[in-house]
Amino acid sequence: MVAVAVVLGIVVAGLAIPFAGMAGIGARNVARTMDNLPEELKTEDLSQRSTILDANGNLLASVYDENRITVPLKDISRTMVSALVAIEDYRFYQHGALDLKGTLRALITNQANDGVVQGGSSITQQLVKLTLQSQAKTKTERAAATADTYARKLKELRYAIALEQTHSKDWILERYLNTAYFGDGAYGVQAAAKHYFDVNARQLNLRQSALLAGLVKNPYGYDPTKFPDKALERRDVVIDRMAALNVIPTEKAEKTKEKDLSLKVQDVDNGCVNSAAPFFCDYVMAYLLQDPQLGRTVQQRRNLLKNGGLTIKTTLDMTAQTDADKAVSDHVGQTDQAIGALAIVEPGTGAVKALAQSRPMGNKKKLGETYVNFTIPKEYGGANGFQPGSTFKAFTLASAIEQGYPMTTQFDSPSPMTFDQADFTNCPGEGFFGGDYTANNSTGTGWYNMYSGTRNSINTYFLQLEQLTGVCKPYELAKQMGVRLTAPQAERYPSFTLGIADASPLEMAEAYATFAARGLHCDSRPVSQVLDAGGNVLLDYEPTCTQVMKQETADAVSDVLRGVIEGGFASAQRLTVAAAGKTGTTQEQKAVWFCGYTAHYAAAATIAGIDSQGRPDSLIGKVIDGNPIYEASGSGFAAPIWGDALKPLTAGQPYDDFTYPVGIEGVGVTSASPPKPPKGPRGNHGGGHGNGGRPGR
Repeated sequence: MVAVAVVLGIVVAGLAIPFAGMAGIGARNVARTMDNLPEELKTEDLSQRSTILDANGNLLASVYDENRITVPLKDISRTMVSALVAIEDYRFYQHGALDLKGTLRALITNQANDGVVQGGSSITQQLVKLTLQSQAKTKTERAAATADTYARKLKELRYAIALEQTHSKDWILERYLNTAYFGDGAYGVQAAAKHYFDVNARQLNLRQSALLAGLVKNPYGYDPTKFPDKALERRDVVIDRMAALNVIPTEKAEKTKEKDLSLKVQDVDNGCVNSAAPFFCDYVMAYLLQDPQLGRTVQQRRNLLKNGGLTIKTTLDMTAQTDADKAVSDHVGQTDQAIGALAIVEPGTGAVKALAQSRPMGNKKKLGETYVNFTIPKEYGGANGFQPGSTFKAFTLASAIEQGYPMTTQFDSPSPMTFDQADFTNCPGEGFFGGDYTANNSTGTGWYNMYSGTRNSINTYFLQLEQLTGVCKPYELAKQMGVRLTAPQAERYPSFTLGIADASPLEMAEAYATFAARGLHCDSRPVSQVLDAGGNVLLDYEPTCTQVMKQETADAVSDVLRGVIEGGFASAQRLTVAAAGKTGTTQEQKAVWFCGYTAHYAAAATIAGIDSQGRPDSLIGKVIDGNPIYEASGSGFAAPIWGDALKPLTAGQPYDDFTYPVGIEGVGVTSASPPKPPKGPRGNHGGGHGNGGRPGR
């Protein structure tokens, strides 16, 4: 060790320190330092970019800290390997960790110039330096990895010796080619080949290989996208070096030097902004960042996503996404003082097929751009959502049927109608304080049952129905169906059935998909599978589903909701397949909705007004898609978005009808009539099936 240390001491002093500074460096000091250094350099997996794919395997986005794709040496052009070795360390396969000839040559040159003008580092030494720099985790480690000190040089030499003892030359060269920075954001030879020439590393020819090999010495100074003349000059230096070493014939070298750079620069966008579905991509990232299977902390998960070379297979259907984007943009402009949004999911699996909104992703506010995702729940970094209005009536409807009330349950439903809140029941142990609550209908008065009350969206009918069901069970059912209700003190009130709680389009699409799947609720999921850098399955995201109501209940709800499309307010949105849905308009017309489904798709569309500060505001008086709004409704504004997305998506599909409900009393009775006059002295005050009394069991 002492003998080696003597050589190392001289070498380090000569290379790293001007000749005048060599005094005081003794071989024994070097030996002691060598003994105290770790004997092995621990090499971590290289940072690699991760890719996000749509359901058909097409690239959606790439995410990375360093744009790198590692490849084995056998997948790197031999010409590229020869070019790099020729210019950086032509005796690489003949010497050990140190090229003493090259080092001593550099030593003499440096001493003659009283400074460091020539390096003698072998490829192994360069790899050690790059590795220490890339693996530095703290400011102190980063400073130590780049410090121009004797200690750093000695440490690198010790590691280089250890590396040569534990790894083959081919391993070292492969690692170097995958580690090196080639400028303009390209790390590793594969990323560089794709970036500069749009070829794989195995396809690199002499002209291309020489350019890339020349970049590692000074990636910025020779960057061909910034300094093409310098890059060309450096490329020719590499070609001349290869000819001088008889790696290539002189004639071939001269012919190659006559050619230009012939760049075909391909930039790799980092992140979701420029993807074909930016807000779906945003949801994918947020979804995975919440999965503890990918790391104990959010930072660990983010590090894996951006550096792990993962392949993330999503549920995105680009056909559905294209239809959704067009449907939204055709009805709401990106700078309008309103938000248009649409979510599409697959019933029975929870696979999210598309997410679209009127505001593009970006930071140019004057162009309507935003990073706020209005389509997904707040827990994933989305907006607060919007009040869904009468689309919540479906939860009260389902709860009533599930509890056994016949579908002929009918009420006289005047407008206005005043209720005593004490007449509504809450969850066990909780109640409502007394006090009047007055509701109005905007679509009619008279006698209604479940069919006609839903088709005409009668507020006072559903408040009376909620007096039968109680507020607790519809509220809990909505949660079980996917609506993130987290503030019962503010949400669980008699007006719950009128949609006072905020929800996102994805939550509502997920909830309505439960009806389409005959009561089977499946959690929304944008990801189907994650592969590691080696192509092995890291995680499978299978459907997570729970039966939250009887199949017959869901079938009955579908039988009611199909009437909204087949003969109700949304009849203009009839499809060539069976469809069902519900309109929604909030108080003060701040938002309008349409939630609907077929056997294969469930979608929720909304248009919500916002003021100049981005706060919820009435749609009345707004100009949307060039048209001033004087009256807003779910059927007139949100339903067309839903229809324009679903019509092309379902065109040509077989007519898969909903299952006809069996065992449910009152199925098919689509209208109500006033009860017959009472025969006895007691009169009729609500008892019996015909006017809302609880059925006998």
